[in-house]
Amino acid sequence: MRIGDIVVDPPVLLAPMAGVSNRAFRAIARSQGASLCTTEMVSANALAHNSVKSYWLMELDPGESPVGIQIAGNDPEIMAKAAREAEQQGADLVDINMGCPVNKVVKNGDGSALLRDEDAAVRVVEAVVRAVRVPVTVKMRAGWDHDSITAPRLAERFERAGVKAIALHARTRSDQYLRPANWDFIRQVRERISIPLIGNGDVNTPEDARRMLETTGADAVMVGRAAFGDPWIFRRIAYFFEHGEHLPPPSAQERADMALWHLVRMVEIKGEAVAIPEMRKQLAWYLKGTPGSREFRMRCQQLKTRAEAEALIAEWLDHARDEELTWS
Repeated sequence: MRIGDIVVDPPVLLAPMAGVSNRAFRAIARSQGASLCTTEMVSANALAHNSVKSYWLMELDPGESPVGIQIAGNDPEIMAKAAREAEQQGADLVDINMGCPVNKVVKNGDGSALLRDEDAAVRVVEAVVRAVRVPVTVKMRAGWDHDSITAPRLAERFERAGVKAIALHARTRSDQYLRPANWDFIRQVRERISIPLIGNGDVNTPEDARRMLETTGADAVMVGRAAFGDPWIFRRIAYFFEHGEHLPPPSAQERADMALWHLVRMVEIKGEAVAIPEMRKQLAWYLKGTPGSREFRMRCQQLKTRAEAEALIAEWLDHARDEELTWS
């Protein structure tokens, strides 16, 4: 699959996720086979007010490519300026967020709120496409609710406006993450567009990934929450696509090593005071899968220093190395 001049092979992508797809986790996902990663959502309005945090969210590692920077907003002029900032930062593509369901985002008319105003959504897309030379993509949900499935029609209009790929999360905004993804929404979009289509939602296993492509006509899969504590899923999906066989799951040692690398890199990027609170949930995702791991996950929430986190990882490894690991 190609998005403009960007080759996306294997067709397995990391979803942009607030609080997760930062520089450290993108590096991990790439190392495990994700062919394209996208940053956390960057607010165009915050950029317009020179938000230091927003500029930090756009920072890329040296040589990080291909990579997309995702922007969110509803004002065409402000979104165009944010897109130019993303391009100057080194983004290989600019992704427009039309999927975020969070109240504090949609109440401002951003994210999935744009699905309720098709003309406004198109104006945003047209402005961003005109503003940059790199490819523009849109990540969207199927619609605001099940009475207003707007994605198929919008995707067609976005293609005419110059968008180079669509990523569809196969839920509506009203679904949040509570209802199962309805992959038929992806098929409906596929019938309306000729540009690459990326399916997202409930891809938890290599079999899920293959079934999504076969049943919807999508060109690639985007993995989000299934990668929490399991970044190896990208490699397993890619291997399954190529060979039709399964790679073994990571050992306890591999999981502990990855958790430690993730911890150290986050401290390097953000400093201990910021990184440790953010890593609590990440470490809890890694340190699971044994009969006694619930205690370790609960203790993650009390971590205050890098030394405490390293000690907990080592203790979990001593506990888990002789256990049969699961992903429960």
